[in-house]
Amino acid sequence: MGNKQTIFTAQQLDAYQDCTFFTRKEIIRLFHRYRDLAPQLIPLDYTNKPDVKVPYELIGSMPELKENPFRQRIAEVFSEDGEGNMTLDDFLDMFSVLSEMAPRDLKAYYAFKIYDFNSDDYICKSDLEKTLNKLTRNELSEDESRLVCEKVIDEADLDNDGRLSLEDFQHMIVRAPDFLRFSPCRVIRMLV
Repeated sequence: MGNKQTIFTAQQLDAYQDCTFFTRKEIIRLFHRYRDLAPQLIPLDYTNKPDVKVPYELIGSMPELKENPFRQRIAEVFSEDGEGNMTLDDFLDMFSVLSEMAPRDLKAYYAFKIYDFNSDDYICKSDLEKTLNKLTRNELSEDESRLVCEKVIDEADLDNDGRLSLEDFQHMIVRAPDFLRFSPCRVIRMLV
């Protein structure tokens, strides 16, 4: 018999399984991915739930995020501190939502949060401009960007208040299912 390291208690693994779309094996694999980001910071024993956060600089350098123009927003939205520094729980939540197993509505909810740059629970013209600039890597002229944003709001704003609510956004996605293909959720490739 070998010395098998205990990373989590059975109860912790059950809890992680209950609140993610992962198996125990996938949770342990993701833990090792998390720990590999900062091995000097992350203990191998999580049974006492250490209060540890991996800094955004390391999260943003992951292969799945490194080339993504939304990497900072993704990390901010999924981090408890809102600054992109992630606990293991934040890390597992992010990978869970962005996994193929997560339902479309959940992905749409987090895509909405990522596009809501000012965090006011609406996607306004300013949020759309920032989103469009990130998606196109600032290749559109100011006029082209303005026209696209106006068209999106005109077509998707159900209550004509000049901004998109979560309901407006979800309705837009139902009408244009390919939209999520181009969202930050789609850009990230899972290595689970």
